[in-house]
Amino acid sequence: MERKEFRDLASPEEAREAIASLSLEGGVERVSLEDARGRVLAARLDAELDVPGFDRASLDGYALRARDTFGADEADPARLEIVGEVHAGAEPDVNLEAGEAVEISTGAVMPPGTDAMVPVERTDTDDSAVLVRTSVAPGDNVMFAGADVAAGERALGPGTRVTPRDIGLLSALGIDEVPVRKRPTVGIVSTGDELVRPGEDLNSDRGEIYDVNSYTIAAGVEDAGGEPVLYPHADDEQDEMERILRQAAKECDLVLSSGSTSASAVDVVYRVIEERGELLLHGVAVKPGKPVLVGRLSSSAYVGLPGYPVSAMMIFRTFVAPAIRQAAGLPAPDAATVEGRMATQERYGEGRLRLMPVGLVEDADGETLVYPVDKGSGATTSLAEADGVVEVAPETDYLEAGESVTATLFSPDVRPPSLLGVGEDDPTLNRLLDRLENPRYLSAGSRPGLRRLREGVPDVAVVAGPTVGNVTVATADEDEADANAVELGRWNREWGLIVRPGNPAEIEGITALVDQDLRFINRTTDSGLRTSLGKAITDLADDRGTDRHDIVEAIDGFDLALRAHESPARKVAAGDADAALGLAETADRLNLEFVPVGEEPVRVLANPDRTAKSSVTELEALLETDAVSQRDQ
Repeated sequence: MERKEFRDLASPEEAREAIASLSLEGGVERVSLEDARGRVLAARLDAELDVPGFDRASLDGYALRARDTFGADEADPARLEIVGEVHAGAEPDVNLEAGEAVEISTGAVMPPGTDAMVPVERTDTDDSAVLVRTSVAPGDNVMFAGADVAAGERALGPGTRVTPRDIGLLSALGIDEVPVRKRPTVGIVSTGDELVRPGEDLNSDRGEIYDVNSYTIAAGVEDAGGEPVLYPHADDEQDEMERILRQAAKECDLVLSSGSTSASAVDVVYRVIEERGELLLHGVAVKPGKPVLVGRLSSSAYVGLPGYPVSAMMIFRTFVAPAIRQAAGLPAPDAATVEGRMATQERYGEGRLRLMPVGLVEDADGETLVYPVDKGSGATTSLAEADGVVEVAPETDYLEAGESVTATLFSPDVRPPSLLGVGEDDPTLNRLLDRLENPRYLSAGSRPGLRRLREGVPDVAVVAGPTVGNVTVATADEDEADANAVELGRWNREWGLIVRPGNPAEIEGITALVDQDLRFINRTTDSGLRTSLGKAITDLADDRGTDRHDIVEAIDGFDLALRAHESPARKVAAGDADAALGLAETADRLNLEFVPVGEEPVRVLANPDRTAKSSVTELEALLETDAVSQRDQ
């Protein structure tokens, strides 16, 4: 099959113009008042009646004729005969004459013959009479018919986004149904044989992954004012893909697909659009998200997003969401931006507009630092751990550390985390973080954690592994940034081999990995556990008088390394391995057996410039409390 090559990439502005040329408007529909909140009116609404529709009392008191109170005061009250009472919701059955008054409730209809009312606080009663101790003028304490809204007045205009107070006005006018701009319906089709809906069983051996794009894009469509419609996954066979895309195009105003848009020979979406619709654009000079498709299919607009979640959401947010908002009649959201300094140098120089996900952190003085959050386009946490985006111009080769940049936040309510930590993943640490307000922790491993601390990005780094003096063996070649760092606290954790329940292979220690026919799962070299295992293997080699390399070669799976601290154990639980490197707490949590090998320290190191930061001092106090608690046990 012929490959599609990207030669002439469209500029970001050309992509916006191409999408703007598509017709996404869904027309007009009528919705009930209960469903009107947040919708956009398609036509002007005029009042068809007065609100209120009658003269009504503004207070509890007495309705009367104003001229009967002229000259009345505390010393010389006007005496009026009480001839009845009127309550809200009741029709008056009395017509007042001179010298008479009617007891009246707030909101009640003013009886014929009355033109004012006096509050009950300015009166006294004497048998069947009321003594009015103040004079009132005509209209005092009365809301006349139409004073709120008069019949024929303009109530709400077209383009109004209906708010709760607007619903109150419409309710007062007796309107129970309103014409609104129909939300554009957006069909969402994720492509790929490997996709599985969340909640269904996942077969990782077949390379299956959970569908991320369908749900994140659907949430983005709703935020932009559209109506998302999820369709079944389309596999990589052209006829099946065409069938689903054409069905979505028949039923929706806009079709958004994700995946199968790049230059791979199996990426065939563009062929469907070329052959069955109109392809306006293929490829945009932007990173991430170069392989974008824009066109038409049947009577529907079509945009093909890249398959990687970060790329898909960046392109959707930058190019598609504004078009959906415009079609729905919604204004662009308030642009929430933050000025900050780059925490580290970032190189680029690819000649395309870069949409760089970034995180925010405040230094001890409250100044905002901006750091890149980029695990690659295929990593969903690149967005989950980011606060906004910095647009890097195509001609920019690099951003210097300390350079001022503007970050556009994902939402106006985004706030920097109270504490930013990077380093080793650890259950005890997770419990400590749960007791802080709005922390953020990036589980990158001990080496990356210390490296980022040396660069000045996080508030704290967490490192684990055997130490020589006060130097972590795993990080000794990282110039030991903790020479300047401040240790806030430490604890020991028990590490060893995680095995199946009952330990059927009768594994007694790491010697079993060498001497028995066992399948082993290791941790990555960034992990402190890997360093502890490496030291134990070196000691075993010394005891046996052999080379460390020979010991490593004898362990089946030593080079099969997983990053997260629970992942190897889960391989054992699934029956894919006999033993895995891990923690006692992990084995207990997953109902597996544990073979202890040793203990290693876990240290929390603070950026020396951030020790006065409130969240850092709070974490230090928690570490001390936790240490005291453990000593008392």
